[in-house]
Amino acid sequence: MARALTTYRDLDVWKRSIDLVVSVYGVTKSFPDTERYALTSQTQRAAVSIPANVAEGYGRSHRREYLQHISIARGSLAELETHLIIAVKLGYISREQIKATWNLAQDVGKMLIKLHSSLTSPVSKAAS
Repeated sequence: MARALTTYRDLDVWKRSIDLVVSVYGVTKSFPDTERYALTSQTQRAAVSIPANVAEGYGRSHRREYLQHISIARGSLAELETHLIIAVKLGYISREQIKATWNLAQDVGKMLIKLHSSLTSPVSKAAS
């Protein structure tokens, strides 16, 4: 029997996105100091936005607001992926160095899509 969710911290997507944040912070340590207030900061902020929006959406009173925050998290994930691609293109990191981070990002993306779908399914709507 599945355990009931009592807090956003019980969500697998939130847990996985926290892992992604930790991984991103590790990767961005190798970015040049000249990027501290630019690409490094933007990459870290995009990563942090993902679990933050999952948590904030979970804490909202209405499903529509929850869905909006999941959508924002998906946008932040796309932004994060773009920053990582730019960092590779600029030679700050290699594809190999971001492989684990990239795979985490892909996992989180799939989980966000699944969560969004579950919140918009007819069964989910009927239960609310």
